[in-house]
Amino acid sequence: MGLFERYLTLWVALCIVVGVAAGHFLSPLFAAIGRAEVASVNLPVAALVWLMIVPMLLKIDFGALASVRRHWRGVGVTLFVNWAIKPFSMAVLGAVFIGWLFAPLLPAGQGPSYIAGLILLAAAPCTAMVFVWSNLCDGDPAFTLSQVALNDALMVVLFAPIVGLLLGVAAVTVPWATLLLSVALYIVAPVILAQIVRRVVLARGGETALARLLARLGPVSLVALLATLVLLFGFQGDAIVAQPLVIALLAVPILIQVYCNAGIAYLLNRATGEAHCVAGPSALIGASNFFELAVAAAIGLFGLKSGAALATVVGVLVEVPVMLSVVAIVNRSKGWYERGAAVRKGKA
Repeated sequence: MGLFERYLTLWVALCIVVGVAAGHFLSPLFAAIGRAEVASVNLPVAALVWLMIVPMLLKIDFGALASVRRHWRGVGVTLFVNWAIKPFSMAVLGAVFIGWLFAPLLPAGQGPSYIAGLILLAAAPCTAMVFVWSNLCDGDPAFTLSQVALNDALMVVLFAPIVGLLLGVAAVTVPWATLLLSVALYIVAPVILAQIVRRVVLARGGETALARLLARLGPVSLVALLATLVLLFGFQGDAIVAQPLVIALLAVPILIQVYCNAGIAYLLNRATGEAHCVAGPSALIGASNFFELAVAAAIGLFGLKSGAALATVVGVLVEVPVMLSVVAIVNRSKGWYERGAAVRKGKA
């Protein structure tokens, strides 16, 4: 695990401090950045998001989809958790915790916006960081790659309808034009661009050239992520200072969902007889989020200062420590997992 992945929580915490301070002392600058919009899309943030996600999408080989047949049970479990459970369970958890239990402790009128941010977070399965989690639990690289590629392909067609449906259920007005623009801007266009660049680089220099390009773009992606968070917390500074408890309250449904989804995926893989090297990354893919997309979509749909944007950033804050704990559980339970009747039958 590199410096970025190992200390992501620390970097995010520093961005909170820097962003809040900058938002307080440089408020005219942040106001000017907030006004730089076209069709409800903030241009500086959009540019930063592209710098974040294109290097990650360059790692995806959609040709790997041909190998999904070898691990069809693990793929089926992950897709079921990602698309049939995760977004819908988050809508329920958001309504219970944010819309009801914690409502008296949250800023008046912000509940629906916070719930919308949680839904956006849950509707975007993780892409890049999954490779780190899979490596830490000795996951099958071919399965991880094919599953991520399949999820990215499905996000192109499923993200907008699911988000639109759940935001409507959560009584949030859905700006469909902006939502579809967000999908095109933050999923379709980057995927197409990344695949074109990937093919050109591979044709000219092979895997070595691609590895060099990814090594160069890695720091750019990191800086773009941190800069986006500074901007976001700069706009959220006053709300955070006035209501620091909001961060902790928003983390509760996120934490519950991560552990529940990881557990469901892990147990279903054990019940169907999948190998542990597939069950581990399956559980991790089912639990983690593509927070770069969620943050960008929240900003595009509801604005930099919205509760939705803040809710997605809380997902970034808790992602690394929580996922590391899931990795530890998967690794320590390997013996128990492989004693399952279906798993032993599959090995026979």
